[in-house]
Amino acid sequence: MAGMEQEFKTVMAQLTGPGAPWEVLRDEHDIAYYKLAPENLVQAFEVAREHGDREFLVYEGERRSFARLMAEADAMAAALQAQGIKPGDRVGLAMRNYPEWMTVFIAVVTIGAVIVPINSWGKPADIIHALGDADVRLAVLDQARYSGVADWLEANDVAAVIARPEDADDPLSLTTFVARFQGASPPQVAIDGEDLVLIMYTSGTSGAPKGAASTHRAMCQALYNFEFAAAAAAMCNMDRISAMLERGYESTSLLAVPLFHVSGCHAQFLTNLRGGRRIVMMYKWDVGQALEAIEQERITAIAAAPSMVLDLLESPGFDRADTSSLFSIGVGGAATPRRVSELIEAKMPTNFSGNGWGMTETNAQGASLTGKAFGARPGSAGLPHPIVDIRIGDEEGAEASAGETGEIWVRSACNIREYWHRPEANATDFRDGWLKTGDIGYLDADGYLYLADRAKDMIIRGGENIYPAEIENLLLGLPEIREVAALGIPHERWGEEVAVIVRLHEGGVLDEAGLLEYARAHLAAYKVPARVVFSSEPFPRTATNKVLKAKLRGRLSG
Repeated sequence: MAGMEQEFKTVMAQLTGPGAPWEVLRDEHDIAYYKLAPENLVQAFEVAREHGDREFLVYEGERRSFARLMAEADAMAAALQAQGIKPGDRVGLAMRNYPEWMTVFIAVVTIGAVIVPINSWGKPADIIHALGDADVRLAVLDQARYSGVADWLEANDVAAVIARPEDADDPLSLTTFVARFQGASPPQVAIDGEDLVLIMYTSGTSGAPKGAASTHRAMCQALYNFEFAAAAAAMCNMDRISAMLERGYESTSLLAVPLFHVSGCHAQFLTNLRGGRRIVMMYKWDVGQALEAIEQERITAIAAAPSMVLDLLESPGFDRADTSSLFSIGVGGAATPRRVSELIEAKMPTNFSGNGWGMTETNAQGASLTGKAFGARPGSAGLPHPIVDIRIGDEEGAEASAGETGEIWVRSACNIREYWHRPEANATDFRDGWLKTGDIGYLDADGYLYLADRAKDMIIRGGENIYPAEIENLLLGLPEIREVAALGIPHERWGEEVAVIVRLHEGGVLDEAGLLEYARAHLAAYKVPARVVFSSEPFPRTATNKVLKAKLRGRLSG
């Protein structure tokens, strides 16, 4: 174990020292950064053009080369400029996994505007909140998302473009929007590394999503760090890399997570775009379709939440299918159960799989471990990356000793600049260059990070972040309910499920079926409680009237 850690540190020193490809420097605020990382995302994307006619994206029956994708993005960029979109303007992007999602992302970035990806699995109200909060000038949506928010868009004078409309002749069609700009190249605009480029909405403690606002520099540092982590992992696992190369398969990733997540956008779309690697994209996760894609397209790598990995490896079809090309499974989005790592090691003995920890607020950067270390350190999120400083502290950031549990604080060039229009959150969560993450964990004596819990009562179900306050506030809209508390309960497949404990008003009549019917009508499916417990006793509370959920949890077994 000590030898493995020393090997990684030696490799890291070789890759990050003076004159090395990933040379690390520190700025005047003592924040580490990669000297050679691109200054902005437009520069970062230029390498994609060099991959030319090589195949980049496979989506159902559609195939796109790198050249075609970039040409489509150029046409879209020119159309946006003609529409009056200027540097700094926000453009909303609300659609499921379609090729157009990638096109729009690149186009918006190219003209210096700010891309606002929105959770397309949420309710129309969730999409409206993000569009309004970001004050978008234009929104690009698929048909289903557009239909849910069309009235709001018209009422608020927000221009709309529809990708893949039901009516191909719809005047709002994306095809119509770009038709006269085919073959065009948008005029270049000046972009500074500190300019905003991305606002990605993530749930807040109040239940209302917060816009995590990133600069070009932060995004470029994050992408460059992904590339460092891949290089370092390869050098520490040369035997496994050699085994992969001997198979002779083209590097091909199965993208089965949503593009509006950092795991889909950053870790797969953008890194593969720069790296010249092929992507097979799924509209949504389906284990049967995934196995078919592995066989037909010779998938070499998958990145997924633990529940998806269990779906795949426990499927009877996995052992029947030809999965000989599959070499790497990246697990993220939630803490990795030991069972997941054991299954990977059992079914893929020479795998190059890995695990890691990062957040939307850190542009998915934090700590990781891959290959031999993944099997040797079950439960660990890995070693901190060279441009990521991690400390464990209390509410004020006072540093804890090795092995002592506390809140995880992060200082990094990859951190977001701010929460959009949230001065209170910015004042509490950003301190002297450090981000107060809200996650609880510890660093062991060797420097490996372990996650112990999450602050602020967040529930993670299958990689989706769920904040109890949103569910609680909704259910309190039922007049029969006096008190309600939402808690996470362990689930073998999803990691956690939502449970609610409910206390009714005296004389109130409400059963589980009625409560769930109301929840399903107002919440995204993954937020609907899996368990409902009615309690007649008042909830235990602090002197400041906060519910003591640790004490309340015992009622779930009643």
